[in-house]
This record gives sequence, C-alpha cells and structure tokens, in this order.
Amino acid sequence: MSHDQMDSVEALLQEARLTARLPEPAERLRLRQAAGLSRAQVAEAVGVGRQTVANWEDGTTDPHPPGRFKYLRLLEGLAQIHPAPTPAQAPAETTAPGAAPAAEFATPETAWGPDGLAVQGEPAPCLRCAVMTPYKATDGRSLHPGAMCQPPTATPQQPAPAHQVTATPAPTATPSPVPAPVPSRPQRRAKSAARAQAETTGLIGQAVHEELERAEGDADATVKALIKRAIPDVMRLFEETRATARYTYTAYPALPDILKKPSKKEPDQIWEARPNFHHPDYSLKSSGSIAVTALDVNAAYLSALKAWLPIGKLEHSTGMDGVDPKRSGVHLITPSPWHHPHLPDPLGDRDQPGPVWVTNATLRLLLRLSTPKYGLIDAPVIHESWTSGATENFLDALRKTLTAARETAISEDDTITLEYIKAMYSKFISTMGESIHNREMVRPDWMHIIHSQAYANLWGKAYKAHQAGLDVIAMMGTDELHVTGDWRQVFPEGRGVAQMKVKHSDAKASGEYTVGKAAR
Repeated sequence: MSHDQMDSVEALLQEARLTARLPEPAERLRLRQAAGLSRAQVAEAVGVGRQTVANWEDGTTDPHPPGRFKYLRLLEGLAQIHPAPTPAQAPAETTAPGAAPAAEFATPETAWGPDGLAVQGEPAPCLRCAVMTPYKATDGRSLHPGAMCQPPTATPQQPAPAHQVTATPAPTATPSPVPAPVPSRPQRRAKSAARAQAETTGLIGQAVHEELERAEGDADATVKALIKRAIPDVMRLFEETRATARYTYTAYPALPDILKKPSKKEPDQIWEARPNFHHPDYSLKSSGSIAVTALDVNAAYLSALKAWLPIGKLEHSTGMDGVDPKRSGVHLITPSPWHHPHLPDPLGDRDQPGPVWVTNATLRLLLRLSTPKYGLIDAPVIHESWTSGATENFLDALRKTLTAARETAISEDDTITLEYIKAMYSKFISTMGESIHNREMVRPDWMHIIHSQAYANLWGKAYKAHQAGLDVIAMMGTDELHVTGDWRQVFPEGRGVAQMKVKHSDAKASGEYTVGKAAR
C-alpha cells in the first residue's frame, strides 16, 4: 500500500474517531480503575488536566478534540485488556422441551489473537449494539469488546430456527423504573471539587510515604527531605487546585516601581503593618500579681490565604477611584492618628509620619474601623492606588486542601506530615515574590497582601479579647497574643486553624506568667 493510500486510510480513521461513540461515564471510570491508573496518569497521556478526566468520568463534560482521539484510543485498548463482564445467561428452565440449551445461541465472545489483541476486520454492525465496529467475535461476526459496547434501545436478535424456539413466559406487569434525579450543575461542581480535593490531598500522603521509604523510616531525615521539596510540591498542589478554578490570572504581571526592590538587600516600598504591641499600663520586665497567658494562633498564614487578591495586571488610579470591594492591590495613604493605647495600632509600629504604601488588606481594616460600628479611627486619605479585579477565593481550594491534610495529621499525631504542610504554605507565601527558589510565580503584591491579612486577622482577635473584658498585654508577629483573664471563654482551645492554644517557649514553658503595673 502506498503512502498516499495509508494517508487516506488514516484520514478516514480520524474522521471515524470524530463520530465514534465513547463508553458511558461509569464505564470510563471502570476501565481506568481496572487498569490501576490514576487520573493524573491518564491526563498526562491524553494531554488534558486531571480535573478534565474527572469530569469525563462523572459525565459533567464529554471529551472534545484533540484530547478525544487519544482518550478514545486509550479506552479501546483498555477495553481489550479489561472487557466488561458478559450478561448472565438465561436460566435453563426457560428452554422449551426438546430445544437446545439457550447458551448455544448466546452472543459469541470476542476473538483474541495470539498477540493478545482483539481480532479486527471489515467494519460491520455490532451484534450487541448495532454500532459499526471492526472487532470480531469467535464466529467471525462483528462484536465490540464488552467494555466498548453501547447499550442499544432494542438489542438485535438473530431469528432462531423454528425447531429451536424457546418458551416465552407469560408477561407480568412490572413497575416502571423511577429515573434517578439528575444532579444540578452546582451539585456536580461541588461533587467534582470534593473529589478533586480528596485526590489532591492524596498527593501529600504519597510524598510523605516516598520520603519515609527513601529514609528507611528515619523521621528526622524524612522531614528534612520533605522541607527541601516543599516549594515544587506546593506549586504542584496549586496547579492541581487550579483545575476547578473560575478565574484566570497573570502570574508575571508588569509591576509598578513601588513593588520592585531597589537592590537585593533592600525591600520594596510596601508597609505590611507588622505589629509589636506592648500595653503601656503593664510592665513585662518585672513580675507582679496579674496573670497573663501567651496564646498562639494556629496556622496563621494558612488562614490568611483567604484574602482579596488581584488576579490581573495592576492598574493605576488616583483618589477613591482605586477603592472598590471587588478590586485589590496596594494604596498610598495618609493614615489618621491612633488614640487607643489599650489596643494595638492596626497600622503597626510605624515611626515615620506622612503617606505610606499599604496593602488592600490593611486598607480594608482601616476603613472598617472608621465605620460607626467601631468608631475607632478616621478614614485614611487615599492618594493613589495600583489595583486590579480581585477575588477572595483564588487560593481557597489550596487552603482547604492543606487544612484538611493538617487536620488529618493532627488526629493521627503525624508530626512528619504537619511539618511538611507547614513548610509548604509558609514557603509558598514567602517565595511568591521575587525569589530564586520559585520561578513559577512573581506576585510580590500577593505576598504583601497575605502577610498583611495575617496581621489583620490577629488584630481582630485582639479586639475580640478586649471587647470580652480581657486586657491585651502584648501582640507580636502574626500569631502571638498575650491576654489577661479567662481566655477560654472567648476563644475555642485546640490545634485547629479556628482555635487557639497556649504558646510554649523556652523562657515560659507553661505559656503563663505574671506582670505588674507599669510605673508612672
């Protein structure tokens, strides 16, 4: 056969694949599981995302070219290796007296060649479903391998000879089957997202298992290895969780000068509002009779992944034009003075007066505290902004995945996985700016916003304690809050992300100490 003829044949086959019917979604799932393949393996082979394969398997979407061709070819091959079970044969007592057994007229099995592949020939209607197929049965007639056969509305029957007609039982009334309710689009999305989260969480356990085996059970060596691979692993998790995302974004936007470092050793111009608060009425240097508990906020940066992040290129605006609930970025403001020494300044400990560049997380907090509900400060003056359209849920799938894995590790007292998860989310945030350790994402605006969101969350806990009658003795970093009184009446105790625990340190093993009143 000439090359031109071969090309013509391939063109016909390609056209046939365009219209070929795929197995039902449940059969697609069965084939993959029977072969022991993961969705990630199928996705890589076909050239699509893992979530796309999941959608094909639950019927949310159907394959389209060019992935459809490879997927169909894969299913055909798997169907040859793992054919579907044949339908049960009719009971022997249904055969009329003197007639041959019904099994004699059952649909033949698929014919298999010595190479282990199904025998093919000229395409003809399948015995079971009447769809054209090149595959052959043991008697030479056309027959799909079981897994590829499409259920017909009426199964074609070969007319039996008159002397071999089987007895027909009297018809009985059977209730009409109640059709299963079709899940709505939100239900399908929720199911798909839950499945994606479960599979993504499995990647964490797989990595821990791999490093434990490599280290021959040495826990310390395993933790070191997991921390070393935390950045590429968390970026893989991020890409996996992006499969169900609704937003596009710019990973490498053109940045304004305020977000660029003047040199490697100098920071950019963004102020993150880092607090280092100590109540002026109490002396931390001398002990006294006032009991204080140092509290620790669990996974503060993990919680801060739920923040309003700009998802596109930042655009410049002046005045209030850049302030919008659905936009985020950085803003040049002149803050109002803070007149509440018993509460931390939400802008942090900033000594220089005048305008300052802050993140959207800090601006949102300042604007909230200027509302009548709080009445703690005047609204800041906004001079200019660099913002884009934003969402609060961009990293939410990643946050939920890491949170779920963290909760499982805590319940199983799995310190190795806990250290691995902590390294992933902390390094993910710290390297998403200008870092040589993460070349896949350059979003210093995100890094500053998430840091500021963690500080804003901590300030909210300090305010809650104050409102409950506790004195806030100190607030430092993103996760340290020192208070007087019965804090358990204010905050739930535990290791979960929505809980607080007593902070232990070498200096204060119990996390509790006493202070006295400051001298005036």
